[in-house]
Parts: sequence; C-alpha cells; structure tokens
Amino acid sequence: MRNLIAFLRRFQVFLIFMLLQIFALSTYFTFLNFPRAQYMTSASYVSGKMLNARNEVTKYVNLGKTNNILQKQNKYLREKLPMSYIRMENGWVKINDTLFHQQYEYIPGKVINSTVTRANNFFTLNIGWAQGVKRGMGVFSDKGVVGIIHISSEHFSVVKSVLTEDINIDVQIEPIGLFGLLKWDGRDPRRGQISGISNDLNIKRWSKVVTRSGSGIFPYGIPVGKVEKLKTVEGKPIWDVFIRYSEDFRTLQRVYVVRNLLLEEQQKLESLIPEDEENE
Repeated sequence: MRNLIAFLRRFQVFLIFMLLQIFALSTYFTFLNFPRAQYMTSASYVSGKMLNARNEVTKYVNLGKTNNILQKQNKYLREKLPMSYIRMENGWVKINDTLFHQQYEYIPGKVINSTVTRANNFFTLNIGWAQGVKRGMGVFSDKGVVGIIHISSEHFSVVKSVLTEDINIDVQIEPIGLFGLLKWDGRDPRRGQISGISNDLNIKRWSKVVTRSGSGIFPYGIPVGKVEKLKTVEGKPIWDVFIRYSEDFRTLQRVYVVRNLLLEEQQKLESLIPEDEENE
C-alpha cells in the first residue's frame, strides 16, 4: 500500500494531466458533429480493413476445401451433360427418361506428383482402386485431356500423360471432322502433334481439336487443343498437324478420371471383328 501511495505521489501531475486530457477529448467528440463523424469514419475504415484481412486469411485457409466442393459439383454437372449419355431409342422423350442412358461417370482426383521435362512424363493421383480407378481409364481436367491411367494401387494411380511419345489418343479436328492420333515429340510440354491427317481438305489455323471417343476411353468433345501449324509429310498425302494444348501441364492440379459404363460391351463386340488374313 505504501508503494502505491508513493507511486501516485510521484506521478500525480502526469495522472491528473491524462485524466483531464481524456475528459477533454471525450467532450470534444461527444458534442461536436464534425470530429465525431471523422472519428466514426476512421474507426469504420480501420475496422473494415481488419475484417477484410481476416476474410482473406480465412479464404486462403479454406481454399483446399472450397476446391474439393467445386470439383464434386463439376463432376455432378458433367455427368448430366449430353456427352455422358448414349441414345437408347428413337422418338419422343418418355416420362421415365428411357430415351437416354448414362454412359460415362467421372471420378475427381488431385495431382500429387508430376513431371513435364522428361521424354515420357507421368502424373501421380491421390485416387486408386478404392475410388474405382482402373488401368486404361481416361483422365482430363477442366481445360482438356491429360492422359490415361497406367497403373493403380488401392489409394493412388499413375497417369501416362499426353506428354509421352506413344500416347496415341484418337482425336478429331473441328468442324471438318478429320481424325487422327495424338502424339508428342518429347520436346515442348505446351505442344503436341496429330498424325494420319489427310491433306486433301483445308485445315484452318486455330481450329479446335477434341476427343473423338472411338476407343471408348473419353467421351466425344473434350478439348485437346487448337491447330497451330501444318507441315507436309514428304512423299505422303498427309499432314503433320501441330497443336497447342488446352491444358498447361506445368500447373495441373485437379483432374477427372473417366469411367465408361459400356466399355466392356464395346470391346467385346469389337473383339468379334475378323482379322485380315495374311497373303500367302
């Protein structure tokens, strides 16, 4: 108690000054409109800045969760698109919707490891058998085709990307409908090639290239890229078509694995096609 009294005596002038200062400022802001308005504006500004900063931090922390939600929503919407259905019969749409039957489903996944600078590049996904992923399934992103499942374990899968020399995905150039096989020359991860395109039709620069769906790995119409330039193949009536990929594989993060519900039926039927007999 003695120390408190000594402290108050020592700083009594300063304490009295602070009390009077607080009283004066309180009276000033309470009874005069302009200073009070200025104070409220400044306080609101500071408070708004603090709330905005907190909101930005919260958004960043929840970014992964938000992306997962959006990816699941995209999966649901993609499965409702016409490209994911096969026409079952001709005529009017019936009430029980038997005119169309779903052919494709999509499994969302995330790239957890990848390369783009090798001659043959592979991506690792955080999904596997447990999610229904199998070897040979197609993989694409919101921007375009990514590759084909090469091997899977229970919880992970390795994707053979379009940045491999023998990927051979069947694609089509729009709107003329010319089709060929997608290849990669092992150099630029932003560009690929299409082989087997006949040169008897004119192909315009920046024409869209999409999946053809002939192999059943991808539905028709998934973006692949755009035609950048053409090069004639000496002695053959075909073009080497160079395309710029829709996806930038250096920043790829989220993908979808395609499950063709009718692939087994298609492959079983095609296995009955007789092979060409060799000339004796």
